[in-house]
Amino acid sequence: MAFPNSLFLVILFSFLSLLPSTQSRLSTDYYNKRCPQFDHIMQRIIADKQISAPTTAAAILRVFFHDCIVNGCDASILIASNAFNKSELDADTNLSLAGDAFDLIVRAKTALELQCPGVVSCSDILARSARDLVVMVGGPLYEVLMGRKDSKASDPSIVESNLPKTTMSMSKMLSLFSKKGFSAEEMVALVGAHTIGFSHCKEFANRIFNFSKTSEYDPDYNPAFAQGLRKLCANYTKAPEMSAFNDVFTPGKFDNMYYKNLQRGLGLLLSDQAMLADKRTRPFVDLFAANQTAFFDSFARSMEKLSVYKIKTHKDGEVRRKCDQFNTLQA
Repeated sequence: MAFPNSLFLVILFSFLSLLPSTQSRLSTDYYNKRCPQFDHIMQRIIADKQISAPTTAAAILRVFFHDCIVNGCDASILIASNAFNKSELDADTNLSLAGDAFDLIVRAKTALELQCPGVVSCSDILARSARDLVVMVGGPLYEVLMGRKDSKASDPSIVESNLPKTTMSMSKMLSLFSKKGFSAEEMVALVGAHTIGFSHCKEFANRIFNFSKTSEYDPDYNPAFAQGLRKLCANYTKAPEMSAFNDVFTPGKFDNMYYKNLQRGLGLLLSDQAMLADKRTRPFVDLFAANQTAFFDSFARSMEKLSVYKIKTHKDGEVRRKCDQFNTLQA
């Protein structure tokens, strides 16, 4: 028996309502008609900034991760505090985020506002910048959907419990990512972003000074590497800006050397080295160390997934006029 057309439509719309809605509102060509110069402007701004400040790629990747993993990719990390409210940037973990990342966002937003006022969201600028910079320093090309809206809130109190820490056990790290829908493989791949950039000495000082009663430094370190770090960071309490490259061999190139370093005792952070020791994560460390294509494929898929995590669309968010301010003052 044939269904009446009206009944068929009711069933169809009921079914469609069960499908994930946020991703369906995004597209790779979202700005083709809304802001035709979007691609050209982004490519120019990103290239100019990376050439003038080569640490920008690592800085943007870190800001992107800190934004997305806490409460979704919504540019809440970009909001500056005001007299009425503190923002996510005031959380201790975010105090060391590099200024080059924010400078790039400001430059891109300013240029886009002149061309297409009130059209391009700050969260889209951040997501696109992360992808283009990964590619620019040698990493994989992956798809970035556009059409996010910017958050209307930025709460520093939710940051610490939602970000992985360098001193976390692997069980806690895996649990944190799992609660957000990411597998062990995806976690290991995303942490591979440490193949570029640097970490401040305070992040690993507990591994190189007074580690235990029997050893000045963590015995998981390569001894020569540990001694080098001890010399580099000798005065880190007086010079907190002191830092070391996460990847001592190819610090400015996005490759799989980071995983090879873990196998050699050259993993800078405790949480990084822990991935080699844990049977749940070591298979992926070994795989990515042996096969850069496998790492790139997994990283690309994981970044595509992260980039649409808990995004805001339509009335859930807004397109900010300035990336560090809500359109309406939050009192």
